[in-house]
Amino acid sequence: IAFFLVFTIFAISFLGAFEITLPSSWSNKMDEKADKGGLLGVFFMAFTLALVSFSCTGPVIGSLIIEAAVEGGVKGPLMGMLGFGVALALPFTLFAIFPSGLKQLPKSGGWLNSVKVVLGLLELALALKFLSNADIVVQSEYITREIFIAAWVVIFTVMGFYLLGKIRLPHDSAIENLSVTRLLLGILTLTFVVYMIPGLFGAPLKLLSGILPPSFYTEGKWNGPFKGSKIESSSKISGKAYDCPNEIDCYHDYDEALKVAKETGKPLMIDFTGWTCTNCRLMEQNVWSDNSIDNLIRNEYILVSLYADDRTKLPESERFISKRNGQEVTTYGGKVRDFQISRFGKLAQPLYVLIDHEENKLVPVKGFDLNRDSYQKFLEVGLMKFKKQASKLGDKTNENEK
Repeated sequence: IAFFLVFTIFAISFLGAFEITLPSSWSNKMDEKADKGGLLGVFFMAFTLALVSFSCTGPVIGSLIIEAAVEGGVKGPLMGMLGFGVALALPFTLFAIFPSGLKQLPKSGGWLNSVKVVLGLLELALALKFLSNADIVVQSEYITREIFIAAWVVIFTVMGFYLLGKIRLPHDSAIENLSVTRLLLGILTLTFVVYMIPGLFGAPLKLLSGILPPSFYTEGKWNGPFKGSKIESSSKISGKAYDCPNEIDCYHDYDEALKVAKETGKPLMIDFTGWTCTNCRLMEQNVWSDNSIDNLIRNEYILVSLYADDRTKLPESERFISKRNGQEVTTYGGKVRDFQISRFGKLAQPLYVLIDHEENKLVPVKGFDLNRDSYQKFLEVGLMKFKKQASKLGDKTNENEK
């Protein structure tokens, strides 16, 4: 929620409501030190540039830092910082080599404000993603999949009409002639809007997998014994729940799922996932949706989805002191994390584990992998080994009976 507020403030600033600036005294002091020359002077000259341009660079760099802090990823923010750094440094380098090119520079004006407005709308769309994450984790059921898509449809529709010159903000200059660039960007944005609209009625929208709330976090599911996606409801009918990826029957209680696996003679597939896990949604919508993989999970395995970030409180009788760190485990997500680390030595999501009825791994665990062939092989090899074990066990049983 804090990050949502930060992004929203940045977005409103970019839209022109106010400007975020640092105290001018900071810039003046840095500028004085830049006059000293040498490497130190170059450093302070660059630092002065960063301070002066903070109102423009702050929201962009801040967004990348927040993404790194929340999502835990390195590649995205690293590429963003690299691209931003190169884009900022390249013009100065080129103009130092070709000083006459300074005369060809476009003057700041309406076009620059248009860039800021578009960035502001993008920041607003991103802010909604963080608010959605908070909503899913606490299970407040306010920002469902439909609400999220509807908000994005509105934001990008406004962006499209803005690019086409149909909407003007206070700091915008009048557009006499629409440039080809703005026309193409407007068309692209409105095309994206049209693509999102079917999502309001249940379309998967695979291009946005990992960004949208899970397919089961929708208004159409808020009925029956599983109203909402609360973990505590999953034990009402033999541990089964409807809040499962791709509407595959799954369990949320490990012991219950293992019991069912033994009764049905199927191996158990553990899906360590999270409500806000972007890579988990990518796997579910781009890999699990494959017909062959879906058939294997749906018909050959008993699936248990364990949410590592769920904050549902455990009953007093189920709380315990972790042997791993000596801390009390009071939430469902804490129990899942403790189980995952203690049993498998990993805390990454997604993590997929195939085990037999003796709780032994059939194959090495599988993490994030968008290669469908590789994932299908992972499931097929696990199933084959399980059947071989079952066949050997059956032979031994027959020999003992004889």
